[in-house]
Amino acid sequence: MSKNGFFITIEGPEGAGKTTVFHHLAAMLSEDGVDLITTREPGGIRISERIREIILNPEHEEMDGKTEALLYAAARRQHLVEKIEPALKEGKVVLCDRFIDSSLAYQGYARGLGIDEVLTINQFAIGQTMPDLTLFFDIDPEIGLERIVRNKGREVNRLDSESISFHQKVCEGYQEVLKRYPDRMVVIDASKPLEEVIQSAYSAVKAVTNG
Repeated sequence: MSKNGFFITIEGPEGAGKTTVFHHLAAMLSEDGVDLITTREPGGIRISERIREIILNPEHEEMDGKTEALLYAAARRQHLVEKIEPALKEGKVVLCDRFIDSSLAYQGYARGLGIDEVLTINQFAIGQTMPDLTLFFDIDPEIGLERIVRNKGREVNRLDSESISFHQKVCEGYQEVLKRYPDRMVVIDASKPLEEVIQSAYSAVKAVTNG
């Protein structure tokens, strides 16, 4: 797909602090005069937000892994055609909290469905649209889960209740994804103080978007 905009995604395991940094980064880019829209996955638009409610509902413990992967892909498709692609065609910078890499790490690797299999599902959903830049917030899963417990205002979802071994597999999955897409993925050390993490993310974005 030809586009004039720039597509930035933010990824990381649970408790990496990426959503907090996401909001700070969006504010800084807006202050720079960047023509920016922010969004999230799963969600971003009405239909995808409804799918999000189904996927992340803590009561849906019986959900099959393939069902989960397909629901994420369905939400992603609607989000893409309704919000992301139109913004890119208008020349905007799109900043998205999670995208395809989450599915590859969580469902492909941690759920054991296979990264290639989940990639195929998502290629059907998104075609050739991939991020131009992905910031990966790297943190030890145990530290991330401890942060979740301390953060009383955070949304608690079905994935938060998974075992520590699952979250360790998620981190391993992201490392596999990093190997596949080294040219667009930048690793941010999320264990550092918040201000330092924010600055690292901002610098990474500015380096690629050329100010």
